Amino acid sequence: MHVQKINASPYDSNIYLINKKFLIDTGMDAATLIKELENHIGLNTLDEIILTHCHFDHSGAASEVADKSGAKIAIHEDDVECLKDNSASAADLFGYKAPGIEPDIIYKDGDKVQIADDEYLQIIHTPGHTKGCICLYEPQSKSLFSGDTVFPSGSVGRTDLDGGSADKLEKSIEKLTEFDVKVLYPGHGNVSVDNVNGQIKQSHQASKQLKYLQL
Repeated sequence: MHVQKINASPYDSNIYLINKKFLIDTGMDAATLIKELENHIGLNTLDEIILTHCHFDHSGAASEVADKSGAKIAIHEDDVECLKDNSASAADLFGYKAPGIEPDIIYKDGDKVQIADDEYLQIIHTPGHTKGCICLYEPQSKSLFSGDTVFPSGSVGRTDLDGGSADKLEKSIEKLTEFDVKVLYPGHGNVSVDNVNGQIKQSHQASKQLKYLQL
């Protein structure tokens, strides 16, 4: 699996170009992202834009990138309607309106995205940050694209926005501890390869504390 990490602006999520055909998240800055993508690929080779969740800093540029490239937009079923809601998409926090996207592909927990003949991404539904948050796991490289569910050094996604739940986040991260992860590709921050399983366990402990604080 070939992964190219892109940051379109300091406020955007991390963006990952996979095997030059699949994009995980888009950030908000479509113009900068499109220019950056054109340094790596012909836009018409992009097949799919996978959104880890509905928040605007991950999804704001998706529609324009899809229009320019012809790529299909995919998201988990529980975040579809949030793409049309200013609060649920957190667009109002950034001074924008909701993306208003009509996704082409709707994922459920356990679905697989074939990214090469012998490679796929497994969809893991991880609600807590939003209702339809997902992580994506590639078993050959043992890579986890974690969106805003977990971050390096035991950090976790916030649960105080529309659709957030500390209880659900704790259960979601507990699910992640069952995977053997060697490389963590978070929605924000640096890619990590240092004892990632241990870091996810630390995130699980942090989520337990967060849950108890909100009881």
